[in-house]
Amino acid sequence: MRIGLITPDPGHPLLAATAALLGGRHEVEVLHPGAGAAAAPAAAADVYLLKARTPAALELARALEGAGAPVLNSAAATERCQDRTGMAELALGAGLPFAATRTFAALSLLGSAEGLGWPLVAKSRRSRKDDLVVRLEGPGGLRELEPRWGAEPVITQAFAPNDGWDHKLWVVGDEVFAGLRRSELADGGGEPARGPDRLPDGWAALALRVGEVFGLDVYGVDVIATGDGPLIVDVNAFPGIRGQAGAPEALAALALRRAATAAR
Repeated sequence: MRIGLITPDPGHPLLAATAALLGGRHEVEVLHPGAGAAAAPAAAADVYLLKARTPAALELARALEGAGAPVLNSAAATERCQDRTGMAELALGAGLPFAATRTFAALSLLGSAEGLGWPLVAKSRRSRKDDLVVRLEGPGGLRELEPRWGAEPVITQAFAPNDGWDHKLWVVGDEVFAGLRRSELADGGGEPARGPDRLPDGWAALALRVGEVFGLDVYGVDVIATGDGPLIVDVNAFPGIRGQAGAPEALAALALRRAATAAR
C-alpha cells in the first residue's frame, strides 16, 4: 500500500511512529501542504492522513479527494472543527452535551453585551494554534486583552464549575485513548497531560458519537466533569495524541483498513 502523510512536520512523534510501523511493508510518502493543490501527485496514494489545518492543506486534501483518494480526516470534517460557532450548532443539534455558545464579531463587544453571565470563557471563533482561550470574571478583564485581541471574532461559553481538569479523549478509528490535563483556565493550568484517565461509564461511547456527528476518523474531544455530567467544550481534528501507548498502532491499522476498503 501507499500511504501519504499531509503535514509540514513528518517528525511529529505520532506520525513518525506510525510511519515506522508502516514502512517495513508499505510505502510512506510525505506531502508538504504549503503549495496547496499543486502538491497533489499525478498518481494518488491509497490513503492520506491529513495532519494540517491550513487553507492550503485543505485545498490539497480536496484535490486528492476529487481524484478518488480517501483522506483521514476529510477536508470537510477538518473544517467543521475550525469554526467554533458551527461546531456548537452541530453538536447541540445532534443532542451532544456541548457548552451553550454565543458568537460575537469582536471581543471588544463583550463589554456592552446584554445577558452575559460572569464568569465566562471567551475563545477565538476560529480554532487555530495560539488562539484566544481565556476565563473572564467580568467586563473589567477585557481591558488588558483589548490591544491584541479587541478585534478578534470570539465565542463565549458560561464557565461551568468543575474540578479544574480537562479530560482529553482521543479517538483513532474505534479506539479511545484518554488522559488528564490541568485546565489552562484553572490555577496551575497548562500542566502536561497525564494518564491514562479512568473514564466514567458512557464517556467512551460519547467520544465515538462525536466522531459520527462530525464525520471524523482521528480526533480529540475536550470534556469537563460537571455536577450535571460530562460537558464537551471543544473538538479537534487530528490532534497530537502524544504519549498514548497503542495510538501509532491504531493509526497505522486505520490507514490500512481504509486503503483496503477504497481498493475494493
